[in-house]
Amino acid sequence: METLLLVEDDVGLQKQLRWQLEGFSLQMAGCRSDAIACLRRFEPKVVLLDLGLPPDAEGVSEGLKTLEELLALMPMTKVIVLTGNTDRENAVRAVALGAYDFCQKPFEPQVLALILERAFALHRLEAENSSLKTLQTSTPLQGIVTHDPVMQQLCKTVKRVATSEVTVLVNGESGTGKELFARATHHLSPRSEQRLVAINCAAIPENLLESELFGYEKGAFTGASKQTIGRIEYAQGGTLFLDEIGDLPLSLQAKLLRFLQERVIERLGGRAEIPVNVRVVCATHQNLAELIKQGRFREDLYYRLSEIVLKVPPLRMRPGDIALLANVFLEKYAASQGRSLRGFKPEAMATLTHYAWPGNVRELENVIKRVSVMAEGPYVGTPDLGLDVTEEGGAETPAPLNLRQVREEAERKAILDAMAQTEGNILQAAALLGVSRPTLYGLMHQYKIR
Repeated sequence: METLLLVEDDVGLQKQLRWQLEGFSLQMAGCRSDAIACLRRFEPKVVLLDLGLPPDAEGVSEGLKTLEELLALMPMTKVIVLTGNTDRENAVRAVALGAYDFCQKPFEPQVLALILERAFALHRLEAENSSLKTLQTSTPLQGIVTHDPVMQQLCKTVKRVATSEVTVLVNGESGTGKELFARATHHLSPRSEQRLVAINCAAIPENLLESELFGYEKGAFTGASKQTIGRIEYAQGGTLFLDEIGDLPLSLQAKLLRFLQERVIERLGGRAEIPVNVRVVCATHQNLAELIKQGRFREDLYYRLSEIVLKVPPLRMRPGDIALLANVFLEKYAASQGRSLRGFKPEAMATLTHYAWPGNVRELENVIKRVSVMAEGPYVGTPDLGLDVTEEGGAETPAPLNLRQVREEAERKAILDAMAQTEGNILQAAALLGVSRPTLYGLMHQYKIR
């Protein structure tokens, strides 16, 4: 029997609907706090919501707030708004906020039954579709090793946008792998046979950056003994990667904006407009919106650069990836050093997974590279890592929906960590987790871990 949540403060209407909805496992709430409590406890797939809830029973403000909170906690839940005959405008507002549908009072039993049937059917279809997507083998882009669903979704996004000509902005902390996504965008595009030209806007002095980007004519300045093309022109037909675009001086932002709008450049000391056909990909670790407020970055340039934005999560927010990457790096660098390092001791792996990694993947790689040289035994111990874990880092995480979700997330993370530590050996992972192999297979199937 499907669970249905009714959020309605009118006792008479509650009784009427209880009779009409006897085919469901009906849960009832009369206010926003009760509705949220019921959502957390029973996880209904469909909610019937009256917009007139106390303390604003004559208005809709409390009902709309309830709608937003319900969908924030369980986005796939189908919320059907109950409205009066003269309240169509607010019903449309609710649908714009994410409600699935609305039903007008007084209810026709057949109409309400049909709306509910469609809502439950759509929820089942979306759940099945989500499950199938999760079960599909997701091949990360070249150089990107991950178990994390957010990172895998980014890989899929890159594959979709790579074939287009839109400008891509990759945003994320230093060391998260932004350049890998930028290079993947080029290599998966129709321009892959042409050049990928990269320039770090923070690494070149301001007085030289303009000539590096746009080139110069002979005699344009002292020492300009010959005509030299810039990076933009050199990338003709290919992709231009502007790394750390947030450090681009204001004096050059206007010139870059004109290039993006007109797709022509002028070399320093020249007057001819040179058409250039390139795909532009940018990356930055900075908050460009904050730089715009500070007057350090042009808003119109930002909108030109951010047609597609890829936000790369920090390593501390990617469950299972720390252990996975640590093993990959250890195998790589141990082989290059001619060492026969066989893995990490349990306490060393625990240290790795609890460290905040402010330098992200780059920092982890450097630590493992050093370990591959300095470790004395066949297994890496905590002292070999040289990490200070007195301060645990990490960003705040949103409050979980309920205890079941906490348990499932903890179990999923533990399985991913165990699989990474044992390099996918099911028997060893089961022993590490203290469960039988069939139990581990069952949990992997439950959490869609391949």
